[in-house]
Amino acid sequence: MSKPKLHYFNGRGKMESIRWLLAAAGVEFEEEYLETREQYEKLLKDGALLYEQVPMVEIDGMKLVQTNAIMNYIAAKYNLYGKDIQERALIDMYAEGARDLMILVMRHVFLPSAEKDGNLILIINKAKNRYFPAFEKILSQQNGYLVGDQLSVADLNLLEVILMIEENAPLILADYPQLQRFKLKISSIPRIQKFLKPGSPRKPPPDDQYIQTRNKRKENPWEVQDSSLATICLS
Repeated sequence: MSKPKLHYFNGRGKMESIRWLLAAAGVEFEEEYLETREQYEKLLKDGALLYEQVPMVEIDGMKLVQTNAIMNYIAAKYNLYGKDIQERALIDMYAEGARDLMILVMRHVFLPSAEKDGNLILIINKAKNRYFPAFEKILSQQNGYLVGDQLSVADLNLLEVILMIEENAPLILADYPQLQRFKLKISSIPRIQKFLKPGSPRKPPPDDQYIQTRNKRKENPWEVQDSSLATICLS
């Protein structure tokens, strides 16, 4: 069976959560980075981009687009999506909450310098006043995982956004003992631990060169957008 093939830009963005999920499942994958207009046009000509946008993942003979659809398929295939329909509903609810916060963080690095301080305050306030208290309460009623007794895509999304915020606010979890224990537990899982080490498929925070490339791409007529967050098509 061939490895899943990921089509996206050479950066985090919407594809990063998919990389996390495949890593947690122990699935090796290939990546083809979009770097030229010709690559994008070839995917369009081949009918690979249903809505003319990425992320796109080739897996099991399918060419899947739409981030949540891709993640739900992978999570279900590799037993990271709960034991029954009720657990899946909770997983979806918690994962979407983590992703809502993640969107704010993803935008941050691409903002003009004059807007960054205010946006970081917004991120911290929303994390502390809305999202982290909710997750703290959920974890206080659980046994280490957000749902049930096994790892799920919701756990991965939450750890991912925690680590993203800590890149700008290292002490963000100081008042959240449940989230501190959660972070330690999930990041200590061998496959996750491996993914967090240098040299893994995990992408680093966008550097200056990547930000410049992304900003130039936004101005080009072949920009590729994710409909859920068009302004960070290259993030």
